[in-house]
Amino acid sequence: MAKPRSEIKEKIIKVLAEHPEGLTIQKISELVGTTRITAAKYIAELAGAGIVYRRRVGVATLCYLKEKYVSLVREGEILELLRKKLKKV
Repeated sequence: MAKPRSEIKEKIIKVLAEHPEGLTIQKISELVGTTRITAAKYIAELAGAGIVYRRRVGVATLCYLKEKYVSLVREGEILELLRKKLKKV
């Protein structure tokens, strides 16, 4: 059975977050457990949404999470922790 779209995108984001040095689409597909074509499709969607950027390095294309997205996620996590602590008070 095929994986849901959101699950694949979340896995790609997680893998890229764990590898700030950047990864090729082939390596992302291996780590996510999908085909290279499927990974490329979702990376293109994430790039269009401003979450991922791609950079050519010689013959390879490396993919990275955009720093702005990473900082927004961190801010969201911090706000969620603060909300939980405030509810306890």
